[in-house]
Amino acid sequence: MDVTSPALTLTHRFADALPEMAVPWQAEDAPAPRLLVVDLELAAELGLDAEQLTVGLLTGTEPPAGATPVAQAYAGHQFGGYSPRLGDGRALLLGEIDGRDLHLKGSGRTPFARGGDGLAAVGPMLREYVISRALHALGIPTTRSLAVTATGRTIRREELLPGAVLARVAASHLRVGSFQFARATDDPELLKRLADHAISRHYPAAEGDYVAFFDAVVAAQASLIAQWMLVGFVHGVMNTDNMTISGETIDYGPCAFMEAVDPATVYSSIDTAGRYAYGNQPGIAQWNLARLAESLLPLFHDEQEQAVTLAVASLERFGPHFDTAWTAGMRAKLGLTTDPDRPLLDDLATLLRAARVDYTSFFRTLSAAARGETEPARALFLDPSGFDSWAERWLSLAPDADAMDRVNPVYIPRNHLVEEALAAATGGDLEPFHRLTEAVSDPYQERPGLARYAEPAPGDFGPYQTFCGT
Repeated sequence: MDVTSPALTLTHRFADALPEMAVPWQAEDAPAPRLLVVDLELAAELGLDAEQLTVGLLTGTEPPAGATPVAQAYAGHQFGGYSPRLGDGRALLLGEIDGRDLHLKGSGRTPFARGGDGLAAVGPMLREYVISRALHALGIPTTRSLAVTATGRTIRREELLPGAVLARVAASHLRVGSFQFARATDDPELLKRLADHAISRHYPAAEGDYVAFFDAVVAAQASLIAQWMLVGFVHGVMNTDNMTISGETIDYGPCAFMEAVDPATVYSSIDTAGRYAYGNQPGIAQWNLARLAESLLPLFHDEQEQAVTLAVASLERFGPHFDTAWTAGMRAKLGLTTDPDRPLLDDLATLLRAARVDYTSFFRTLSAAARGETEPARALFLDPSGFDSWAERWLSLAPDADAMDRVNPVYIPRNHLVEEALAAATGGDLEPFHRLTEAVSDPYQERPGLARYAEPAPGDFGPYQTFCGT
């Protein structure tokens, strides 16, 4: 008996609720579309089967009947400078499915494209796929990549590259920059509708209370940044248009995982001043949230002075939220049942920085030390005497090695392996990419045959930079 897949229906809540921020648009044609990779687990979560995952859907060239694809409008501070009109220059929101956005990246120019061609290359789209997959496997809130589809179009960057479209899924694509855009219109009713839409989707308990809404975003972002840093993740471009209201990670451009411990670690080729360095991420998050607070002031209180007082009080809760999340995370990474004393954490941070120890390797070998095998961890230090002294204090707290293995990954998207996989995929060989994706999709369980995926970059890999991919 033939079983026909049910027709896919996409709702369009954002476009309906906020037409002032949604420009109806269509994806550009893909001359020879070919599916490169798809997350079938995510598809199943969305209630999609293989028959529904057509290249027409995944490139936006054949959206479902009744869909209303739109390019979203938003503003943003980029490296501290305000741009009043950014928006989806090469992206489209196809609609919502199962309460989540289905969104395309690289689907062609929109009215927000400015000087860009609206297209994307295979390499950067696969980067977003594998790193978002890794963060999801690590339990970190993130937008998720559903599929990458080659378009058959050649695009021009510094060289000619094969084009691709990323289909991704998010709780929503509402950003701090969305609120900056609404506030800049001087339309109080639009700002209120946007806030109500965000509350309905993400923080329904805050209905009618815009300070409580802001409190919830502050808490979500503090937790997210702590989770990033606990695994050594460096976002790279923490502009206000890249900070979600939901608390999910978004836009994997110049991003990477820190190897040698150094708070000044920067991987973005354009972040020459180190604004978005690893150690700066909490401060930048709070700065971005201050921009959100400025946008929301008219909703906090009719009196400006009182509104500012409420905003500042809420914003000041970011630090305690972050410290709580960070300390709880470090307690887990160290296998302890109670919060460690601050000197234990501070002394460890000093040791790791001074020796430029590989961050991921250290915490994974530390669980062996909890089992009495201290040599793997000691071997990471040229002079292990400082580690020996610290480890004696730590071991006296009876760490749980099995618990440590459940939170300290073996496999992350090592920078040299990501570049190796993307270069091969750009040349048409997807096997290294699939192998890397397989490793990082199950990061905590050590498996035979994957040893190279747990090793730091070789010494000749050199300084690492990533690029925005536009």
